[in-house]
Amino acid sequence: MTVRSLSTAVEHRIDLAARRMLDAGHQPHRPVRLVVTEFLVFGAKQAWACTFGALLLAAMAIAHLTVPVGARNDVLTVTAVLLQVAMLVFGLETVRELRVVLLFHLVGTAMEVFKTHVGSWTYEPSGVLVVLGVPLFSGFMYGAVGSYMVRVYRLFDLRFERYPRQWILAVVAALVYLNFFGHHFVWDARYVLLGAVALLFARTMMHVRIHRTVLRMPVLVAMGLVALFIWFAENVATWAGVWSYPAQAAAWHPVAPTKIVAWLLLMVISVALVTWVYPAIGPGGADRRCPAARVRQTAGARSAGSRRLRGGRAADPHRLAASRSSGTASARRESSAFRDRAPLG
Repeated sequence: MTVRSLSTAVEHRIDLAARRMLDAGHQPHRPVRLVVTEFLVFGAKQAWACTFGALLLAAMAIAHLTVPVGARNDVLTVTAVLLQVAMLVFGLETVRELRVVLLFHLVGTAMEVFKTHVGSWTYEPSGVLVVLGVPLFSGFMYGAVGSYMVRVYRLFDLRFERYPRQWILAVVAALVYLNFFGHHFVWDARYVLLGAVALLFARTMMHVRIHRTVLRMPVLVAMGLVALFIWFAENVATWAGVWSYPAQAAAWHPVAPTKIVAWLLLMVISVALVTWVYPAIGPGGADRRCPAARVRQTAGARSAGSRRLRGGRAADPHRLAASRSSGTASARRESSAFRDRAPLG
């Protein structure tokens, strides 16, 4: 499955318009022009990936300034639902991506219900769109993280070197998730888990395609940067009174920077969920899933291939040889086209 096939129709049109603008008349061979072009495309892709989260954060700030406290939770829930529907209707998000967002929504809502009941943070006790004391829009905040993760995976055509085995990542992610609950009753293992995450991804590199440039970045650095930006967004949300921590009960003040560790661990859960739906791909296009999954996929491909070569085509060695030669040449042309005319999104 190519990146182009995962893009929405709207993104394809934006891609064509952006390419005409960036490549108008000549290629950006000058170093300064090249750097500026790549920087602008990087910013545009990041902004596009953050669409749902940015709109939801803006809605929180506007509701804080304009909506009475008693109606704020319900207004935010309705707004979040409308934003999610609009993302699909206007072609800003695919149905496959929506599945990931809903998965994040369910995982996050379960955590929210528990955390509010043990007093980790509190919401305004108002509204009717509430489940077990938690406003329904709270799950959309985790959905915004999922939306960003899956969109950035596609928009930047991410590829991975030395990606950990999926089952090991799943075990670590499950332990991280359980620790968010269990540290209220037993010893908090977050820093042990942080060390396990560092060891797990210590050698993993991420290939990030911007416009014409492909950059290599350690996955740990990428997860740390995302955790930092979530912490910034968290400060905006708590300022807007969406929720508050016990230390903010008397007056608002910035969330402690140590919270970044929790968000970094959340990134591990996020990466595990996204690569469960979109398997991690290596730089050469190789599937980075467990060997058993690759064997099943290869066996299926061979079976399909054997069915296609039945009868007269299979009996004609010249036709079979020509087909193989044509397929190889076609693959080379496709690979070259992908490098030269790779879609922006």
